[in-house]
Amino acid sequence: MSSSREPGLIRRGVFWLLLLGPLFFLSYGLANNHTAGRSDVGTLVFAWESHMPLWPWTIIPYWSVDLLYGLSFLLPRTRQEMDRHALTLLSAQVISVTCFLLWPLRFTFERPELGGLFGWLFDVLMGFDKPFNQAPSLHIALLVIIWTMFARHVRRQPWRWLMHGWMALIGVSVLTTWQHHFIDVPTGALAGFACLWLWPHQGPLPWQQASLARDAKRWRLALCYAVGALLCAVPAGALGGAWLWLAWPAVSLALVALNYGVLGAGGFQKGADGRLSPAACWLLAPYLTGAWGNSRLWTWRHPQADEVCDGVYLGRIPGRGTPFAAVVDLCAELPCNVHAGAVLCRSGLVSRKGCAAAPAISAAKLKTWGRFAPLSRHKAAPTQIASAVGYQCFPTLDLIAPDCTLLHQAAIAIEHLRSQGPVLVCCALGYSRSASAAAAWLVLTGRCNDVQQAEALLRKARPGIVLHRAHRQALQQLGAQP
Repeated sequence: MSSSREPGLIRRGVFWLLLLGPLFFLSYGLANNHTAGRSDVGTLVFAWESHMPLWPWTIIPYWSVDLLYGLSFLLPRTRQEMDRHALTLLSAQVISVTCFLLWPLRFTFERPELGGLFGWLFDVLMGFDKPFNQAPSLHIALLVIIWTMFARHVRRQPWRWLMHGWMALIGVSVLTTWQHHFIDVPTGALAGFACLWLWPHQGPLPWQQASLARDAKRWRLALCYAVGALLCAVPAGALGGAWLWLAWPAVSLALVALNYGVLGAGGFQKGADGRLSPAACWLLAPYLTGAWGNSRLWTWRHPQADEVCDGVYLGRIPGRGTPFAAVVDLCAELPCNVHAGAVLCRSGLVSRKGCAAAPAISAAKLKTWGRFAPLSRHKAAPTQIASAVGYQCFPTLDLIAPDCTLLHQAAIAIEHLRSQGPVLVCCALGYSRSASAAAAWLVLTGRCNDVQQAEALLRKARPGIVLHRAHRQALQQLGAQP
């Protein structure tokens, strides 16, 4: 990330603090006072929580989140990052206070009298905080947001590890100060990550990408994931106890259903470096675990990539590191944690620091370029790990054929990155989305005369590839691309 900052950010941060601070105390206090007068306030406590220790000294990290709240406004480097951070905090407050009013819960432990500095800090806290406003813990929701902001900007050691340690201590302190029951913690984290997903620090917002799917297959898959979410949510709500953990996969599968039905591949929030956003990683963790396991299960007999021709390989998404000089990734739902040195923007090959404009490449020019490009045969996958891996990502939904525009861009990326050395074209399994991108490269560079010849060459190199009619239709439309 660039060290330069946009001007006027301090003033903008002060403005947001002057707005959010009073709004927090007003809404939080009103919700507390309103709930105190209600007769329908419930409790949700696990039996093992009676053994939770009271550590009075942890009131200090508990209070410190207020200081870190203010300091977090010193970190953003752009107006967009500043505004989205503030809107994330505001959203967490709105969501939490709404839940406090709709589903009020009460903290049940009686804290003994405490003296000294720690006792005074507890007395000050209880001056405006009541044993209500429990789930989701607004303290945890704000911590998740602030922690993510600091993690993005604090890079130097040992400060980074100290920061993580202190943030973790704040998270523990909500229990050891007897301010919250356990159920408040995961629900607070869920609220925080949901707000971070709604307001990513860069890129388009989720609803800016929203468009109802026109493909019937996307709706069928969305329905399947929605049913899975419902099957997890029902026992979680009906049985309680340990079954409540099923709420996590329910949320995860519901978000995947939303991506298939409305948001598309952008809902997975995969960045140009191949990583998913922290919010997407945590919200989708149960689904991602299953998707990664499925990727490895289907390819465990054939984990290696296969050379198509001229140093271009087809295979599954790699784990950490890769023996290839460059990677073209078509997988939206799984991270690609390669050691990236340069990325290819959709307009040209540049360093990771920026994306320089470059003229578009026509299909005819790409074919000429491919015909006269130097050819190099690699009989086996390379064994040396490159020090800097060129990387380009074209996120595409699983089991959905990429459109012809995306395939054209992927073909350009493959041909560009070949100059660095062997290129891996991948998706979750390396049999469908990546195969269609490799076929587009073969056709557009003139290595194959048509789609049928490209498919035959791919099938000879990697017999398990799966190209359906939708893939072939997209490939046949490549000639119409400018």
